[in-house]
Amino acid sequence: MNMSGYEPSYYVASANAGVSFGQLQGDVETDVCIVGAGYTGLSAALHLAQRGYRVAVLESQRVGWGASGRNGGQVCPGHNKDHEELQAKVGKQDADALWQLSLDSVELVKDLITEHQIDCDLKQGIAYVAAKPGDVSWIHDSATYMQDKLNYEGIRHLSTDQVQEMLGTDRYFGGKLWTDAVHLHPLNYALGLAGAAQKAGAVIYENSAVTGYTSGDQCEVKTAQGRVRSRYILLACNGYLGNLEPRIAGKIMPIKSLMLATEPLPDELIRRINRDDVAVADSKFSVNYFRISGDKRLLWGGRETYTGRMPADIGAYARGPMLKRYPFLKDVKIDYGWGGQLAITLNRMPHFERLDPQLFVAQGYSGHGVALATLGGKLMADAIATSAEQFDVFARFPTPTFPGGTLLRKPGMVAGMLYYSLRDSLF
Repeated sequence: MNMSGYEPSYYVASANAGVSFGQLQGDVETDVCIVGAGYTGLSAALHLAQRGYRVAVLESQRVGWGASGRNGGQVCPGHNKDHEELQAKVGKQDADALWQLSLDSVELVKDLITEHQIDCDLKQGIAYVAAKPGDVSWIHDSATYMQDKLNYEGIRHLSTDQVQEMLGTDRYFGGKLWTDAVHLHPLNYALGLAGAAQKAGAVIYENSAVTGYTSGDQCEVKTAQGRVRSRYILLACNGYLGNLEPRIAGKIMPIKSLMLATEPLPDELIRRINRDDVAVADSKFSVNYFRISGDKRLLWGGRETYTGRMPADIGAYARGPMLKRYPFLKDVKIDYGWGGQLAITLNRMPHFERLDPQLFVAQGYSGHGVALATLGGKLMADAIATSAEQFDVFARFPTPTFPGGTLLRKPGMVAGMLYYSLRDSLF
């Protein structure tokens, strides 16, 4: 596949062959115009096209160019708020629905991969582990709650001994194992969705940045080289929304997460650091996450930047937390280092909203993007084609605007993030 236009990363270097999409030229008439060709936009395009809608997708760069092609590849149920917190905010009925939708999001990803035969190194299991001994009790309590109160069988407790035997380090303690969760090659998953959407009839335009739009009885979306007239507009920009829609820009804050990929590792070393080939995330505020790639590399991520500036050597910068857990990897070569921009919300729950009768948005997945963005695209498609009932479950969950909106959100958040990151560094 022609990968020009993508920023270098392990995922780009190991991308499957696929198709390139042309640039929008001139005027197009369609039913739905989708802005953004990440998981949200591609899932929406696929599900709408399968229902017979005419769909145009406008992507400012390349398919999966943003966080959809650069992330940790973890596909896990749940939200950043536990079920009891959700109940307190929106009541038991919506809390139960949000929990079920998180389960559905994981199954949706699996089903799409199977249905469309997407080759993306799919593997089973995610371990969530304590970064310090004091975190074990609440992690175990959350697993017990899911088992006893939510009747969920896809979770089990991990003792400290089990975690340390599984991961080959004494720097992690007890945890929980999501047995139904999966992990994958995120860019190849995005490319697979794009291919499926195109096959279903959606038209995707790359290198076609949107410069503005109007919504109403007749929607119009403009790029430098053309425009799309449609009945509906779906905003699927997430961390790359910028100032395109001022009404919602202050609901999210873009941050960058950094990753590395080592050279291929021998089987003995892989078994030592990840015996069961699961994906791992820890309980730090700035989460460390890692897994083994399809070609036996250690993929490690988690260091974040909040200022927009990237380290000169991303691989070396991201390597520090890895060596704290696995000092015996000090001589392992780092082949790739890269960063990706995601969007977080103030309450770390996704932001879904119908801004106008013809204008939908789904964004701010706050680290749960593979599963929830895929679901978000489907729910926007459902809202147009059949029912907005499930979309509205998310939309009813209030998303506060960052204090000061886009102007002041960053200084305050940077100070807060740096405080928690400094506290993290003690462990």
